[in-house]
Amino acid sequence: MERRNIDLGPQDLSRLQGAIDALARRGAQHSVVMLDQRAFVVNVPSGTVVTAVEAGAGKGSVFTNVDSVVIA
Repeated sequence: MERRNIDLGPQDLSRLQGAIDALARRGAQHSVVMLDQRAFVVNVPSGTVVTAVEAGAGKGSVFTNVDSVVIA
């Protein structure tokens, strides 16, 4: 997220972690978490953000190998 200059405050980090926890409870592996105007591709078992995209920069983006999406 540093490379993309995406800064999350404590409340946003908590929302992101809550979404990852919910996905893990449902057995998700590779997911997209929509958080306000950002999309995060997450490896759920490791809790790692693989890709982070801001709304304007993500136009035309295609996410593959994703088994679930959550709007946080």
